[in-house]
Amino acid sequence: MELIDLVDPGPFDAPIVVVAFDAWVDAGAASITAAEKLTAGAPLVATVDADRIFDYRSRRPTLEIVDGRPRELTWPELTVKRTRAGGRDILVLSGAEPDYRWRQLADDMVAFARRVGVVEWISLGAIPAAVPHTRSVSMLGTASWPGLLRGQVELGPEGTLKVPAACLSVIDMAVARAGFAAIGYYAQVPHYITGAYPAASIALLKAVGWHVGADLPTGDLQPEADALRLRLDAATAVDDTTRAYVERLEGMVDESRLPAGTDLIADIERFLRDRGENADRG
Repeated sequence: MELIDLVDPGPFDAPIVVVAFDAWVDAGAASITAAEKLTAGAPLVATVDADRIFDYRSRRPTLEIVDGRPRELTWPELTVKRTRAGGRDILVLSGAEPDYRWRQLADDMVAFARRVGVVEWISLGAIPAAVPHTRSVSMLGTASWPGLLRGQVELGPEGTLKVPAACLSVIDMAVARAGFAAIGYYAQVPHYITGAYPAASIALLKAVGWHVGADLPTGDLQPEADALRLRLDAATAVDDTTRAYVERLEGMVDESRLPAGTDLIADIERFLRDRGENADRG
């Protein structure tokens, strides 16, 4: 039994699929926020059978209680919605990352891509990195073959890297094996950021815009990014340890180099330890 229920079978105009999941590989909620901006008011194309892909103990529905009376349940969902930009269709698969049936969902998405005539498949994500908030958001990219990435995107990282996989990657690899042009854009979010990081969402929307040849709407993300930048600048200015650490990250980015993984872990541990010692002295 297929997991996908197609509500709108098309036809579609040279559609690009954009995928963003709210979970693993989404630092600062960057990709899911970008997807929400893309799909604001967009019509539904397909739904995924929530009862078969979610563990409701880990992703519990939200219960709304009004004046002591249970009023409404909001369930986690995974949907495909349709928007247009640059004279073509963008089909956005977004929502909570599934708990179950990753491989079946990947196979079903390949079948979906063939049925609707997808020409490009773009996965969006965000990762914590040794980058400062004072510089523009840098991007890492993946591609099923050379020449697919657009803009100033670094292909990599170089060498072999083993990390816990996301459902996003399982689908991406299945689509690539099926012969589709599969691209991944991963915004690098300062590892010391907690909460949403709208600057990364803006960068991801720009990346999608490069493929459709259009500037995509960002809504209120830019004012939010500016306000967060001011708050981070103020917090950095009043703490010598934090300021020195951010300046070190600025130097590494300006020299286009990043520390090795073990060096980064040691730096982060030292940074947190120094902050704790300063707080104790305060």
